[in-house]
Amino acid sequence: MESRVNQAVALFESGYNCAQSLFAAYADLLGMDREAALKLSSPMGAGIGRMREVCGAVSSMALLLGLKEGNSNAADEEAKKRIYEKTRQMADAFKDINGSIICRELLGIDGREESAAPSVRDAAYYASRPCPRLIACAARIVEEMLLSGESALCCVGEEKRKA
Repeated sequence: MESRVNQAVALFESGYNCAQSLFAAYADLLGMDREAALKLSSPMGAGIGRMREVCGAVSSMALLLGLKEGNSNAADEEAKKRIYEKTRQMADAFKDINGSIICRELLGIDGREESAAPSVRDAAYYASRPCPRLIACAARIVEEMLLSGESALCCVGEEKRKA
């Protein structure tokens, strides 16, 4: 598979939120068309509805995992455990690299945004945000842990060196 890290970052830089950017870059590989992917992931951006909670890219890692390996049998406790474990592994890899999975902590802001209105996307916005780097990190984790089945540990040291 050709890497889609740059595609995910380009989606963000074209105006989509962090969750949409990651999810839409890979959803077609798992059977979902782009429009549905963009709609489904849209409320997860900016830490879920701009509340600055779990990073949208982290939420989309979990959504992509669900598309690929999700459980649809309510009685299958082992499948539930497997999906939760893999979700934790992916989130832990992201946290090991970036120090948190919480949007406001990653952005260095206090608390929830007062307004649900998105920030104006201009040169100053893009220059001040770590989001492209965070999306790229989440994309590498998806490619390594979900799409190729390998551990994301190879990018942990790489990301920490870049920080």
